Amino acid sequence: MTKFVDSSFVKNMREVTRESYLRYWDERNGGNVSYRLLAEEVEGFEDVSEVKATYELGFNASAIAGFYYLVTGTGRYFRNVYDRPTLDLGLVKISEDGKSYDVVWGFEDGGKPTSEFPSHLLSHIERLKVNPEQRVVFHCHPTNLIAMSFTQPLDERHLSRILWKMQAESIVVFPEGIGVIPYMTPGTNAIGEATAAKMSEFQAVLWPHHGLFASGVSLDETYGLVEVIEKAAMIFSQVGAQGGQILQEITDQELQEIADYFGQTPHAGFLDL
Repeated sequence: MTKFVDSSFVKNMREVTRESYLRYWDERNGGNVSYRLLAEEVEGFEDVSEVKATYELGFNASAIAGFYYLVTGTGRYFRNVYDRPTLDLGLVKISEDGKSYDVVWGFEDGGKPTSEFPSHLLSHIERLKVNPEQRVVFHCHPTNLIAMSFTQPLDERHLSRILWKMQAESIVVFPEGIGVIPYMTPGTNAIGEATAAKMSEFQAVLWPHHGLFASGVSLDETYGLVEVIEKAAMIFSQVGAQGGQILQEITDQELQEIADYFGQTPHAGFLDL
């Protein structure tokens, strides 16, 4: 039986997954999270030298060899993580050759990481090139953002501008805008590779008609990124519900002024100045 360890990282995962479920962003077994832990942070768990299971990755993850990830399980429901973290969460270590990973804590009923784990790791690898402090990848199904993928052109500039103009906070939180990939089958290495390619430029990537992949340096920051994107999409939906006629807006010049004030650089070419 896995020892229950309510470290700050497990506690954070329990709270955020529950909150995401309550917002209807992670119905049934939808949604997954991975959180890179440092070696000294793993010390709060029971002896992680005991390998419970080993699985092949199916791609080269040597760039993150030896790294530890706290990750949600495949087929598991976010609503259950809070009460049974040792079943629905697991701590894994990437092998030294980057070809496999060991389960060293959690998944006490024989579970394994989310089917999207390859997509997570590929995105972790890419975001580390952008920011060596990057530690979290969060996948969820924000309702209003998904709805936009049915009604709006799947164009990064177009979608980013809409989300920026819905609230002043947007351009501060995601000044690079939002990335978009074509609709693809989830759970495959192909969608992971496409997402990772976009992660070289964007912190958040839309999977049309499905959900969002977001990244950040902490779980709170990453969840906050999703919150801001979805809030902007919600405002856009409410504007449509009120007839869709926009009488006044945040102008491109005002967006640039907001970005300048907060020391952010908007994605090149996304503003008309």
